[in-house]
Amino acid sequence: MKKTEIDKLSDKLVKAFLRNKIIAPLPLKYTKKIKNAQKFRKLCESKVNKQVVGFKAAGTAFAVMKKLKEKEPFYASVYKQNLLKSGKKVKINKSTLGIELEVCYIIKKNFFDVKGKLSSKNISKFISYMAPCIEIVGYRQRKKGITSFGDLCSDFGANVKFLVGAKKKYKKINIGNLKTNISNKKAEQSINGNTNTVFVNPLNSLLFVLKKLKKDKIYLNKDFYVFTGSTVGVVPITSKGLYVGKINKLGTVKTIIR
Repeated sequence: MKKTEIDKLSDKLVKAFLRNKIIAPLPLKYTKKIKNAQKFRKLCESKVNKQVVGFKAAGTAFAVMKKLKEKEPFYASVYKQNLLKSGKKVKINKSTLGIELEVCYIIKKNFFDVKGKLSSKNISKFISYMAPCIEIVGYRQRKKGITSFGDLCSDFGANVKFLVGAKKKYKKINIGNLKTNISNKKAEQSINGNTNTVFVNPLNSLLFVLKKLKKDKIYLNKDFYVFTGSTVGVVPITSKGLYVGKINKLGTVKTIIR
């Protein structure tokens, strides 16, 4: 049976994702509109025979949503091969967009058995740990910049690597107003941020992802991560070397860019 264009393109992107390669940009009809990009992303993810360890929220800054004329963020799967411990090295390329600093949660697998409506109050019982996280974002395509959510969404949510700092048992803190900073001393680069830039706050971003998982009937048989979105925006990587991310009351996370 002859393959359709969308099947051929998804095969190419999946191979690039698995082998850390770069391909030509996807046609705009698959990336410009978020609805089409979501469809393409889900097709690609269905072809990845690797362990899913969590999900990421993307496009969580209201300023970005307004600029790109979107009403809400989106989510994408995160695979075990892209999950690293704090301090590990990450190799970048010309399609790397930048580095982000986030709050991540570890969610108990019994979440998938929940019935009824989800709220910021009742999701707390499913959270076991929280941690600071660095995300390296970029394409598997030869293109730069962001012109739509579809650009990011269609390319596996543009997630390259996630580096997770020390986990802390979940407790209720004012997660909606914590100072954050990511820096590279060698590059004399230091960017301040705040958790209140993340879709109201990281807990609300978590709620958004969990609601989408329930709606899309996603199921995992293990505890999983949810990465809630950048507190500092997409920070350009101006120099290789050590990047250190700090989230007040939560901790520190590091990566070495090479």
